[in-house]
Amino acid sequence: MLHRISTLLGIPRDHPQQWLFGGLAVLGVLLIWLGIGLQTWWLLGVPFVLAVLWLAAVDFRKVFFLMIACLPLSMEQELPGGLATDLPSEQLMWVLTLCGVGWLLQNWRSVDVRFIRHPLSLALLLHLCWIMITVVTSQDIFVSFKYLLAKGWYVIVFYGLAAHLLNTERDFKAFFWWFLLPLLFVVLTVFVRHAAINFSFQDVAYVMGPFFRNHVMYACLLAIFLPFIWYATYWYKRWSGTWWLLVISIAFLLVAINFAYTRAAYVALAAAVGIYWIMRWRMMKMVLLGFSVVMGIFISFVGTRDNWLEFAPDYERAITHTRFDNLLEATTKLEDISTMERVYRWVAATYMIKEKPVTGFGPGNFYFFYEKYTVSSFKTYVSDNPERSGIHNYYLMTAVEQGLPGMVIFIIFSVLVMLYGERIYHRTPPGWQRRMVTASVMCFILIDLLMLMNDFVETDKIGSLFFMSVAMLVNLDLNGRREEGA
Repeated sequence: MLHRISTLLGIPRDHPQQWLFGGLAVLGVLLIWLGIGLQTWWLLGVPFVLAVLWLAAVDFRKVFFLMIACLPLSMEQELPGGLATDLPSEQLMWVLTLCGVGWLLQNWRSVDVRFIRHPLSLALLLHLCWIMITVVTSQDIFVSFKYLLAKGWYVIVFYGLAAHLLNTERDFKAFFWWFLLPLLFVVLTVFVRHAAINFSFQDVAYVMGPFFRNHVMYACLLAIFLPFIWYATYWYKRWSGTWWLLVISIAFLLVAINFAYTRAAYVALAAAVGIYWIMRWRMMKMVLLGFSVVMGIFISFVGTRDNWLEFAPDYERAITHTRFDNLLEATTKLEDISTMERVYRWVAATYMIKEKPVTGFGPGNFYFFYEKYTVSSFKTYVSDNPERSGIHNYYLMTAVEQGLPGMVIFIIFSVLVMLYGERIYHRTPPGWQRRMVTASVMCFILIDLLMLMNDFVETDKIGSLFFMSVAMLVNLDLNGRREEGA
């Protein structure tokens, strides 16, 4: 039996790996029996850990796609000492980080130097180098060092390994389906639970567990992955069973986003259409310049005299709303509690930036230091922040934790991705590669837009797509250059 299973897994008969597989299988069965007999339930998970380690040693490509499948299914788990992890995706990232480092040490001569020298790779490396500097100058080095480790395995796995493993059309299809099918399962689970309570707006956060921290992350993830589903329909013959599955999936995700009651996701869906035409009409530079001017004027107005005080909320009126239409109305009047709590933290962030403008307070340290910089006139009912959430603006958070140079470096990286994405789009001939370029650029820009009101690029579900989108863009750019050279 073991010989048959190992053969199905692609292990030749009498190969040393077959004996390793057999030994691990026997050990796994013994551990399951032992766990049941002793009622020590954690032993039941050991066989799965052994199986993953065996796969990592034999072919870490399989572990990579297993991790992709686990991303929509991952669950946040609090640990002793104020730590937290995402089960099981983060543990697979640790394994893949070791695999990636080991592969690089063994195959460094065969690495495509053009990938490392690509402007987007260099900009990302500069971003990481500055983070290392701010870790050294951090107000709490332990917290910042944990942040650096997490950022390191995100970049190694979702940028480095993704670039190594996602090259061909077959690879892109594998990535797509390994992510989509678990995502549909999660969305269906949330949808059914929400339907059971008549799609209540008041209880929308409750039905997100245990897969999502809140409804914002849920809806935004669906919005940023929709471009991939849309362009995946072109892979398959129209009216075929697979084509219908993808079309129905798009409709289902749009309905799910609607009942997630998330304003940011609605904006993202509208923006996605605009991003496509901006890229197609070569207007990226003009739009980025216009956006910069608008933001500059707004910041100048808010920073002049005491104009920023005009945004202070009425403490009694800035409340949580139980009806979505009331929430939308409150948002326009600056009376929505979630929006005004953001302003409360943004005001604190500006004072923190003024105090440490160069190297900031250190990566991951905003929560531990922002309270004394807050202004009481902006306080809301949820300002105690029991969930220990961040600033809800990734650019401001970068400036607070990594200084203004850190924010500028990150913005440069983002702008370069957008500009190169447009250039790669027009350089790539029509076909599956151009469609993947379009989906990757749209996904990346949507995440950038959403980070104006959120800071979830550090989460596994969305941060993974952020870095993989860039890795896929670089690969598609290099593939196109090879074909032109040929």
